[in-house]
Amino acid sequence: MSTTKWLGKAIRGLRSFAYNAEGQRPKVGVALGGGFARGIAHIGVLRALEENEIPIDLIAGTSVGALIAAAYASGTSLDDMAHQASSTRFRDFGRWTLSRMGMASNDRLEDFLSRMATARSFHEMRIPLAIVATDLLKGESVHFRTGEIGPALRASCAYPGLFLPVEYRGHFLVDGFLTEQVPAPALREMGAEVIISVHLEPGLLDTKPRNTIEVISRSFSIIQTKAIQSWRGMTDVLLEPDVHHVLWDEFPKSPQMIIAGEECVRAAMPRIRALLSRAPSQPDSVDAVSRSSR
Repeated sequence: MSTTKWLGKAIRGLRSFAYNAEGQRPKVGVALGGGFARGIAHIGVLRALEENEIPIDLIAGTSVGALIAAAYASGTSLDDMAHQASSTRFRDFGRWTLSRMGMASNDRLEDFLSRMATARSFHEMRIPLAIVATDLLKGESVHFRTGEIGPALRASCAYPGLFLPVEYRGHFLVDGFLTEQVPAPALREMGAEVIISVHLEPGLLDTKPRNTIEVISRSFSIIQTKAIQSWRGMTDVLLEPDVHHVLWDEFPKSPQMIIAGEECVRAAMPRIRALLSRAPSQPDSVDAVSRSSR
C-alpha cells in the first residue's frame, strides 16, 4: 500500500471519533458472506464505506468473503483487489481431481492468497480478522483468529461436493456458509457493537443449471432460504447487493458487481450514520435492522 493511501486511511480513522460529542463511538464490525464470484461485490461495499469515512474495527469472512476480508485486513488496496478480481478464473484457486470427497482441490488458494493479501498470518493483520469454516463432524462453526491464514481460508472455501474437505487443527472442515452464511456471530464474539452484514443473495434463476456445481449450489440456496439463520438477529445493518443474477464463475462481471456493492452502501448510509452516533454498548432493537433497497 502506498504512503498516500495509508495516510488517507489513518486520517479517516481519526475523523471517525467525531461521530458523537464525547469522541467515542461503537466498535464496528463488517461481516462478508459467501457467494463465489458474487463475492466481488464486497470490494464495492468496502470502497463505499471508505469513501463515507465509516471506520472498520473488525472484519470477518465466510468463503469468498474470507478471501476479501483477509486481503483488506492485510492492507491490500481496493484498486489492487478489483484488478485481480477481474482476471480471476477457476484454475487460479481450483484444481480438478479424482476423489470420493469432491471434484476439485482448492490447494491453489494459498498461492492465490499471496496475490491478494500482503500478510500470511492473523497476527500480521492491520485489522483484527476472523475466518469461519464448518466442522462437518460436529455440525458447528469454527472461528479462526490465530495462526496461518492459508489453511483457514481453504477450509472456509471448501464448498461441499465441489472442493475436498480440509483437515486442520483436529477438525474435518468444509465451507463456513453451512453454519454461518454471513459471519456476524464471529464479530459479536470479537466484541463488535455495530455489525454491518453483507449477504449475497443468489436468488432463483429462470435458466436450467448448466452442470453439477450449479445443481448443488442452487439446492443449498433453496435450503438456506427456508432455514432459520441466527446471524440475521445479530446484524444491525443488512446489505444485499443486487448480484443475484451473477453465476458462480462469472468473474468478468467484476465491474458491475463492484458498482452494486457501492450502491447498496449508499442506500444504507443514513442508518449506518445513525448507529455510529450512539454511545458505545448502547442496545439497539433487532427490529431496526436495515435492509438496503435493490
